[in-house]
Parts: sequence; structure tokens; C-alpha cells
Amino acid sequence: MPRGQKSKLRAREKRRQARTETQGLEVAKASGAAAAGKSPSSVFGDRPENLPAAGTPSTPEAPEGATGATAASSGTNSAENINSPKAESTSFPKGAESSLSEILNKKVVLLVQFLLQKYQKKEPIRKAEMMKFVIKQYKSHYNEILKRASDHMELAFGVDLKEVDPTRHCYTLVNKLDLSYDSALNEYEHMPKTGILMIVLGVIFMRGNCAPEEAIWEVLNMMGVYAERKHFIYGDPKKVLTEDLVQLKYLEYRQVANSEPPRYEFLWGPRAHAETSKMKVLEFLAKVHDTVPTAFPSWYQEALRDEEERARARAAARARTAALASARSRARASTSSQAK
Repeated sequence: MPRGQKSKLRAREKRRQARTETQGLEVAKASGAAAAGKSPSSVFGDRPENLPAAGTPSTPEAPEGATGATAASSGTNSAENINSPKAESTSFPKGAESSLSEILNKKVVLLVQFLLQKYQKKEPIRKAEMMKFVIKQYKSHYNEILKRASDHMELAFGVDLKEVDPTRHCYTLVNKLDLSYDSALNEYEHMPKTGILMIVLGVIFMRGNCAPEEAIWEVLNMMGVYAERKHFIYGDPKKVLTEDLVQLKYLEYRQVANSEPPRYEFLWGPRAHAETSKMKVLEFLAKVHDTVPTAFPSWYQEALRDEEERARARAAARARTAALASARSRARASTSSQAK
């Protein structure tokens, strides 16, 4: 490979690594903000619901001075990069002023960063590596750190941490959508959009399956996501919602009929209907508000009806497939007997 091309590839890898590091250090703020500010009923619609007030989960702050560029300069190996002397010294100041709570918060941030890198590189996630490179001497707090990091990954990025090998304690990150992106699209590049998509799908569902654009931005503004500002995770949020996710058919974005001046609204796109469900979205939003789906009674009932309709549709599809297979089998048998 020509030297110039190698240099470009290395530079591209460093830029991607830097982006991953920055997201890992700041993601916790966004995931916590998702549940802050107003009660769910004041945001998602006017129907009376027996809802708790939205709380603000504990979120770790990004360590000062730990920037994406600094982290990227230490190399591209995820485990080494997480464990670099500069990252450790910056993230964990020595001295009595560092309380256990602050240290655990920073451990959560580092673990989110570690998980993002593993997801990007499609590497297996092993407990042994998390203990060695992130948890270290805080082994007794492993379960707490892992749970909080997993929650941040789910709320900010829309991915679940699943244990795939209980014997060897191996994990994988699974997108909350049954993703089937076109081959030209890289799943990692779209991973940050899943979190914002799940929030938007939830607002649409809770606003009667069609949400005015201003209602969408009211919720996203609570998370620190604004149409006119570039976001450190989502990039250009306006473009993501009105172009990217529309082109991918996860959202529909249309002008409200007879509106002057023009107003716009969002609906679920065909791929959202195919790759997720109202129940999955409701479960996601319930977790954002630190509650359970049944705390949203009318929406929970609607999600149950949707699940039943989907089950009937799957059963009907299986019946049609079986009938076609049976008809083909009979046709082949008839042809064979006639040939004899």
C-alpha cells in the first residue's frame, strides 16, 4: 500500500477514535438529561396518566482535560487506550478530595468509553478486561459500575448490554432496533442515532401516533439537543431527524395540511414499524423516567393491543407460507405421478 494511503488510513482511524473517546466521556450527561426537567405528562401529551415526576438519575461528569484528541494520541488499541497513564491520572486525581462517589462516577465514564470502543471495533466484551483495564481495585463495585454504564449506553445510544456467555462472562452490545441498514451504511456510524430515534418514536406514540415538530423539539431541548446547534453525539440534529432518518424510512416528516405558515409533523416510518414496536419504545421511555411501562396505563394498553395485532399478523403469515409450501408439494407430487 502506498505510504500516502497508509497515512490517510491512520489519520482516519485516529479521527474516529477521537470521536469515540469524546462521546464516551460526555455521554453520561445526555443520558441523565433525558429524564430531567418536566414530568412525562407535561411533555408527551395532555391525556391524564398516573405518572411519577421525572427524576434525574445520577450521572458521572466528564473528567476535566480528558479530551478525544488526547485519548486518540495514545493509540488505537481500545484496552491500552482506556488504560493509558494520562487517562488514568487525569480521570482519577490522587488525594483525600476524591470521594468514592466521584471515583465510581469516573469509572462509569471510562467503562462507557471502553464499551463504545469495543462496539466500534466489533470486539468481544469480557469481564476480565473490564476488571483489568477499568474497574481495577474497585472490584467490589463492579456490578454497580457495570449497571450504570449499561444504563447510559441504553439511554444515550439505544443499545443493550447482553451477557452471551455466563461461564466466561462475555457480553455483547445489541441495538434496540432490529437493524437492517443497507450494505453501504456502517452500523457504528448510525449507532448514536438510535437513542434519539427511540425518544422521537416515543413522543410520536404518546401524542397519538402523530407528533407536531414543535413537540419533538420540546422534548429534545430538555436533553440539551437543539435544532440550530451542533450536538457532540448527534451532529446536526435537525438533519438527522428531517433527512437522515427520513431517508432511512424510520420517520415520516410531512407538512400539516392547510397550515399557513407551513407547520410539520412526524410519524413512524415503515422501518420503525418493522424493526421495533410500541411496547419496546414504551419500555425504553419508562426506563428514561425510572419507572415501568404500566405507569403509563392507556399507552400500555395500546402497546398490548399492538403486540396482539403483530402476533396475529405473524401467525397469518406463517399460515400463508405453510399453505403455499403444501400447494407446491402437492403440485410436484401430481407432476411426478403423471410423468410415471
